[in-house]
Formats: sequence, C-alpha cells, structure tokens
Amino acid sequence: MDPVRILPFLSVVVLGACVLGAPERIPTGAEDYADYCAACHGPSGKGDGELATTLASRPADLTLLSRNNGGSFPTTPVMAKIWGYSGLREGGFVMPNFGPLLDGEMVPYDGGDGIMTPTPIRLVQIAEHLRAIQVK
Repeated sequence: MDPVRILPFLSVVVLGACVLGAPERIPTGAEDYADYCAACHGPSGKGDGELATTLASRPADLTLLSRNNGGSFPTTPVMAKIWGYSGLREGGFVMPNFGPLLDGEMVPYDGGDGIMTPTPIRLVQIAEHLRAIQVK
C-alpha cells in the first residue's frame, strides 16, 4: 500500500486507540465542591452561596469545622454528612444525599480511626478540600 494512503488510516487507528484507552478523568475535590456544594455553602465555604438565602436554615460555614471540633478536622462525620448517612438536621431539614454522585473508584483511606477503609476517591477528595479551607 502507498505510504501516503496509509498515513490517514493509521492516524485514525492511533487516535481511536487513544480515545478508547484513555481512563475517565476524576474531578478534583475542589471541582466537585464547586459543582455540588458552592451553590449553598459558597465558593469559599462560609455558608453564603447564591442559594443560601432560599433555604430554611443557613448552610454551615465549612471553614470552621476544625475550630468547632476542638482544632481537629472531623473527617468521618464530614464524610458521613456528604455521603448522606447522618440523617436529619435540627428542624427536620436534610442536606442532599450526594452518595450516588460519589460512586466509583475506591481508595484505602484512614478517616481518623487508624483503619484504612475502602472509600470513594471523590468523597476523600472533597473531604480533603474541606480540610484545606479550614481557618487557623
């Protein structure tokens, strides 16, 4: 076969292999926060998102989680709240359950109890993002 004629064919095959073989990109914790949390909790986590005033109770200031927990970031309770395991808040209002959005790749993670537990990577990344925005 003429090399000039085979080059376009090979280009399509190589490009197709790259697209088909490329792993799905996992959003960062900051990206997931922006997509799923910032509308209520605000871009910086202070509870002042664009939807905050439409809610029956103000969203939590996520920058104070460590300060309100004796200086230690409450990893497991935070992850439980995001996942949807923590149930009703005072007044009967529930934060949306984001568990289904966090299905996917699991990673071993120690939520603070010394036990490496298989945990969805996106849940870990959101929790670590929240840890990073704590005020000192």
